[in-house]
Amino acid sequence: MEATNDIREFLVSRRARITPERAGLPAYGARRRVAGLRREEVALLAGISVEYYTRLERGSATGASSDVLEGIARALQLDEAERAHLVDLLRAATSRPTRRRASQDRVRPTVLRVLEGITAYPAYLRNGRLDILAMNALGSALYAEVLDGRSLPVNMAQFIFFDPRAAEFFIDWDDVANDTVAILRAQAGHDPYDRRLTDLIGELSTRSDEFRVRWANHNVKFHRSGAKRLHHPVVGDLTLDYEALELGGDSGQRINVYSAEPGSPSANSLQLLASWSASSVAQPVDVETLDEWRRSRRPAAGSLDSSANATAGEP
Repeated sequence: MEATNDIREFLVSRRARITPERAGLPAYGARRRVAGLRREEVALLAGISVEYYTRLERGSATGASSDVLEGIARALQLDEAERAHLVDLLRAATSRPTRRRASQDRVRPTVLRVLEGITAYPAYLRNGRLDILAMNALGSALYAEVLDGRSLPVNMAQFIFFDPRAAEFFIDWDDVANDTVAILRAQAGHDPYDRRLTDLIGELSTRSDEFRVRWANHNVKFHRSGAKRLHHPVVGDLTLDYEALELGGDSGQRINVYSAEPGSPSANSLQLLASWSASSVAQPVDVETLDEWRRSRRPAAGSLDSSANATAGEP
């Protein structure tokens, strides 16, 4: 990935989305060659010369001060992730390339103990390439489709763009796909000499039109918290909140923990999923076996638990 090309394409894509009206500028002339801001308008808003901004957009990042970067970020209305990405791109353009040996992504025993100690919620450990490195028991049950009987690590981006089951598993697949590409784009800017990341992006771009189109948008995102809607083959639809807990001692690694609103159908479904994962049928998903297991979980007619199970979100 050529750093100067990335700077140019990122800045061009950001100014293309900002209209003069949005930037608080008068739109002189009835016909504009670009839908977004012109270079001279960005320079005006950033408080720098047109010549300097033009050189910067062409990838000449030498001597760009923090004040200049702040002015450009303000002019282009960059969010936190976009500002950090611009800094990463400029750093890569002015530093000497150092092709690193691929890391082994070692999972420290203390991190594994913490992960296994989270028993009420699904949780997994991932790196910046979206490789899942470790999971707790409930996380393995939740992501059984992703694992598909394979041993770790498995790559979430490969599942999302290569496996046809992903569109059913992730109810909002399009949003998940956009976020996935934005996360990888930000990671590529932060660590441009990660050989495994470069290989992964090359594979995704070659094999998936969906990935390639999104990659060309140059969007970036920090994946820290939010909500996801999933369709699990055993317990049905789930709406789960997630928190990404970054590990300061392990660069790029973070634990993702999923939870549900207490008393909600999704919370009841998580309890059902925990019961399933602890049972002997928590193996390959077989329709007849699952139907038999579901019947065994239903109370007899008229039992005291029938009303509770009716709201448990059982599929």
